[in-house]
Amino acid sequence: MDKRILIRIAKDAIMEELTGLSLIDRAKLLERYPWLGEMGAVFVTLNKEGHLRGCIGSIVAHRDLVDDVIINAKAAAFHDPRFESLSAEELEDLEIDISLLTIPHTLGYSDIEDLKAKIRPGIDGVILQQGYHQATYLPSVWKQLPEFEQFFGTLCQKAGLRADCLAYHPMIQVYQAEKIEESS
Repeated sequence: MDKRILIRIAKDAIMEELTGLSLIDRAKLLERYPWLGEMGAVFVTLNKEGHLRGCIGSIVAHRDLVDDVIINAKAAAFHDPRFESLSAEELEDLEIDISLLTIPHTLGYSDIEDLKAKIRPGIDGVILQQGYHQATYLPSVWKQLPEFEQFFGTLCQKAGLRADCLAYHPMIQVYQAEKIEESS
């Protein structure tokens, strides 16, 4: 199964938004690739010249994979609050990656050292939740933040908590992601 079709769908979704044209034939896609009709959760990451340009996704599968890709591609391009909406001029230099997520599961741990022993840098994506505060980092974020303390300190802050929030034993869930790139 060639999952690079997910990249094509993401590109077409962005083009649809920019041009107003209908480029995605959902019925034809599902006929040719029936697995696109299964529930799936993806993150769509946009990079321009090696720098993040947008990243939006679903942590838990709640709709067909094809729809999750379409919706998250448009959201990453036009509704990521960290960036201005994508312009047509930027398309040429845009790189799109799709992270296909597994189902998250809770990781039990007794203290920070136990968590450090159980977490697998570069493999585990992490969802951190405490009360109404929640944030996630994809497994690929370990490349930018390879040290446990820095990874979790910034994840705590992303959730709107203090950098030392692990001291308060937040709930930790982990998942893995299959990264699909244009060149893969």
